[in-house]
Amino acid sequence: MPRWSANSGQTEPIAAVVAVFVVALALALYAGAFEASLPGPADRNHAEAAADRVERAVTVGGVAREGRLDAALDRAPGGFEANATLTVGDRTEHAGPTAPTTADVASRRVSVRIDAGRVIPGRLEVRVWT
Repeated sequence: MPRWSANSGQTEPIAAVVAVFVVALALALYAGAFEASLPGPADRNHAEAAADRVERAVTVGGVAREGRLDAALDRAPGGFEANATLTVGDRTEHAGPTAPTTADVASRRVSVRIDAGRVIPGRLEVRVWT
């Protein structure tokens, strides 16, 4: 027999098509399983980050001061509206537009200076919406 032959190294066309189909099916299954294991979109509460920023803006030395809420509202995330409320005893201070009921809400306990040398606990509540 000669060293070369017209039939050496050849495969039946049906077997080659089946092999290509099996490899393509395996890749499709792998890609589908990989895609299913990826995490979905994150549902973030933007109010938590905004509340941290607003709290830092209204506090000096860890103590909040009344009358500083209006200046702190520019700390809302870009593209979002914000509303802040500082409640101290029976007094309440609001800043920003009225928030819808679907707004994200975050609140913090803060120390509030009401007089020289007098600090009492209060609550800072921040609402954020689009």
